[in-house]
Amino acid sequence: MKAQNLKQTEQEELRKKRKKRLLILLLLLLLAGGCYSLYHVLGQKPKENVTIISGDFLPEGKDAKKMSDKELAKLAQQKADNSQFNMMIGSKAKIDNQTQQGMLNIRNPQTNTYPVNVVITDDQTGDVIYTSGAIEPGEEVSHVQLEKTLAKGTHSATAVFSLYDPKTKAKKGEVAAGVVFDVN
Repeated sequence: MKAQNLKQTEQEELRKKRKKRLLILLLLLLLAGGCYSLYHVLGQKPKENVTIISGDFLPEGKDAKKMSDKELAKLAQQKADNSQFNMMIGSKAKIDNQTQQGMLNIRNPQTNTYPVNVVITDDQTGDVIYTSGAIEPGEEVSHVQLEKTLAKGTHSATAVFSLYDPKTKAKKGEVAAGVVFDVN
């Protein structure tokens, strides 16, 4: 019995020690949290309102004047004319089976503003058949040398006209047309 009482007493002392340690740990955590909160509340400087002004401001008017209706109409017409594009390509090309050369009319009319590059691809395989290089307004291609050999027969293809800005050489847009290659 003494041994049993002794064992219970030791277990109770161990529980008391654990409770004390836990209580001390909890108090230390609360103290640390309180110190941290006080530091952030009392230790910071008051915020100041700062006004930031940046950028340029529109200056007063000096030399500008209102455009007349006639000037506005002329400018609008010029913009419309520059945005129009006429593509001219023959719908059929006759190609020699031996030389892979033939006749295909591609024109960039003088009325167009943009130089073009024409890339023709085989509709069935997606392979490039012909590339024109730059064609300036007022220029034409009539004789072509195919870049890919086509077998005898009829082949459907798509010609993509890529339009380029004449000054910056940047691509402005694309227009496509169907072409049939007759290889004999």
